[in-house]
Amino acid sequence: MPGTTTLSEHIRSLMIAFGISPHELAQVLQTSDRTVLRWLADDTYPQHETRKMLDELDALVHRLHTSFDPPEAAEAWLRSESGYFGGLRPMDALLRGRVDAVNSALEALDSVVFV
Repeated sequence: MPGTTTLSEHIRSLMIAFGISPHELAQVLQTSDRTVLRWLADDTYPQHETRKMLDELDALVHRLHTSFDPPEAAEAWLRSESGYFGGLRPMDALLRGRVDAVNSALEALDSVVFV
């Protein structure tokens, strides 16, 4: 059907959007590398909590695209040290599964609360 994507395509698009490897996606989703590889092969599907986290990652990609133009600026922001994170990078929070913290930093950035 036109307009539909497989799980593996969805997972790959998230990895491309964040510039991360399957291992790093496993860290973000707090799952095993093997599980992510099985998703990439369309062998299994995420359970409820992981599907929720994938939805949160989709929303974060959308927010990054809304906040930054060109898209390369979003990746640069994710990989740059940030005062909001005490000198750590937003990507460090993301790799710890803290999508909420990255969203909060974006909200602050969009509100011009910090530089």
